[in-house]
Amino acid sequence: QVQLVESGGGSVQAGGSLRLSCAGSGYIYRNYYMMGWFRQAPGKEREGVAVIDSDGSLTYGDAVTGRFTISLDNAKNTLYLQMNSLKPEDTAMYYCVADNRKWWFRPQYVYWGQGTQVTVSS
Repeated sequence: QVQLVESGGGSVQAGGSLRLSCAGSGYIYRNYYMMGWFRQAPGKEREGVAVIDSDGSLTYGDAVTGRFTISLDNAKNTLYLQMNSLKPEDTAMYYCVADNRKWWFRPQYVYWGQGTQVTVSS
């Protein structure tokens, strides 16, 4: 069974940092074409945060460019999202996603984690 499991969320003050992790099965990390992170705040639609292509190229949403960094450790089958200079508007549930098709920031990925909550206070 294919699973993605996020961890690393929590509460932090504005300006602080968090690192999210997404552990998955080896199948996903051997066969993905695109992996990434989405987030959803209460009352808002899911928003693409960052994605990594199978060729290693990285794409970031406008709201996080320059503050967040996505990376992949294939040896550990783990996807990361380093979040710096956090703002209250970054508060959301963060989801790890993966697929063998390239959806970029369209929320049509087949595989989703259960989410990890990030709360940033001012």
